[in-house]
Amino acid sequence: MIDIPRPNKRIIKDYLIKWDNLEDHYIWQESSLDKLFHDDYKYNNDLNEILIKCSCLNDFYSTNIFLIYPVAKKIFDLKVDNRLQNGDDSLVNDIAHVSINGKEKVFYSFASKYCSHHNALDFPIYDYFVDKMLWHFQKLDTFSDFKKDDLKDYIIFKKVLKDFKKFYDIDEFNLRDIDKYLWIAGKEYFPKKY
Repeated sequence: MIDIPRPNKRIIKDYLIKWDNLEDHYIWQESSLDKLFHDDYKYNNDLNEILIKCSCLNDFYSTNIFLIYPVAKKIFDLKVDNRLQNGDDSLVNDIAHVSINGKEKVFYSFASKYCSHHNALDFPIYDYFVDKMLWHFQKLDTFSDFKKDDLKDYIIFKKVLKDFKKFYDIDEFNLRDIDKYLWIAGKEYFPKKY
């Protein structure tokens, strides 16, 4: 078991400072995505605009979607704007399941990122590093009632994050703050080997 300090207010604040001081390419990527999702193409009623947003997310986050059009079309067909605004947790799972050339694909992490870039406070991002950190603390402290595979269901994932906040008494931080902490700490403690 890796020795990772248990989350507390000081640790979260330290990691949020690390987030604010990320390498330039992360800062510029996030800044350009914010501009794209909140200024230039904030709605999802134009397939061209959705396609551009999907392409940029896929590239910046290396989500490995090799045929992006069906994903963009799915988002367009779902008419997602009200659900994004209202923080409808079921939307992530709906976007994630896409049929490509007759085969069902699941782009769960991508779907959470797409929703989060529209509404970060209601849609925390699921990814490899966040998963690793949550599972580490679950094995250590059993802070919630879930199995590892449950994190691949967005409604459960979000509940687990709320349980995490409550268990470690870090409720003063929003889900986006917790997401940032888990991602940076996950990169430190569980680096991917390429």
